Amino acid sequence: MRTNDAQTLVLATLTDGPLHGYAVNAAIEKLSGSRLGPGSLYGALTRLEAKGLVEPVAGEGRQRPVRITAAGRAVLEAEARSMARVTERVFEAVAPDETVYLDRVAATDAGRVYKGLMLDALDARPGQTVVDLGCGPGTDLAALAGAVGGSGAVIGVDISEEMVGRARARTADPAAAEVEVVRGDLHSLPLADRSADRARTDRVMQHVADPARVLTEALRVLRPGGRLVMGEPDWDSLAVDHPDLGTARAYTRRLADREVRNGVVGRQLARLATGAGFTVPAVVPVTSVFRDVEAADAVLGLRRNTERAVADGYLTEDAGREWLDHLATGPFFAAVTLYVVVAEAPGSP
Repeated sequence: MRTNDAQTLVLATLTDGPLHGYAVNAAIEKLSGSRLGPGSLYGALTRLEAKGLVEPVAGEGRQRPVRITAAGRAVLEAEARSMARVTERVFEAVAPDETVYLDRVAATDAGRVYKGLMLDALDARPGQTVVDLGCGPGTDLAALAGAVGGSGAVIGVDISEEMVGRARARTADPAAAEVEVVRGDLHSLPLADRSADRARTDRVMQHVADPARVLTEALRVLRPGGRLVMGEPDWDSLAVDHPDLGTARAYTRRLADREVRNGVVGRQLARLATGAGFTVPAVVPVTSVFRDVEAADAVLGLRRNTERAVADGYLTEDAGREWLDHLATGPFFAAVTLYVVVAEAPGSP
């Protein structure tokens, strides 16, 4: 429903039975997160009664309860159908292709900011060898190749044959001849000991089976004094503004618990890297803020993850529907934190 429509809000609060003015406003506050001013509330009641959408019923004392009429229910049902169409237009129903999604994230302002920080922290120099662990379709290989120049080398590693093929196609230009893409498991890298100067992971550790093992392998292939830079989200930090805090928390909890294998790995990386034998000189938080619901949906998959939260029992169907209705029409705010972690191999380069 359109939560800024006072008449719609009043009708919605009356669906369970008659209420008087004070009780109507209390129900509106529970539904939308804020009360209507006295003028807005009683103006809405007056207009609804004039339209025949509500009618007074006998009350006690000074109370004047009203109830919704059959015509009022019909208007509210039509509004609900209209809201469903709005929700369908706002939110993606089908997950995009993985390459499309990764490129989409990289093109956002937030993506450019944290990837720029990662590239600066990596401090790759001409002539060095850089390994992109979990390179996906090669989104960042060109930037790495530019950092090491023609005298250096970039090696992309990914477990997916399809992603390896896409990354190779992207780096097939002779100008990027120093880029090699190989298929391999990050838990057992197809690379020699001490063969790389720099390594990176970008939102990969959240998906691997054993982050500690991947870190051990990264340390093995880095030369003494080599550097690993990781960028990983902490999905438990996702904050979405909604009048019902319980619903917002349940949505975030399901995302962190079930959507990815290691939903809070961002906060764990410094400890895990230290345990693997690295030193960790820097951890930089990068908070992405979304004020536009469609931009947020392109990254967060709001509708898809809401449907999964309902299916998994984190939200009821009614709560899921009201959640999406509010996100689609009200002022939108969401934020999530990603951590850029710098880890260094022991020894001198």
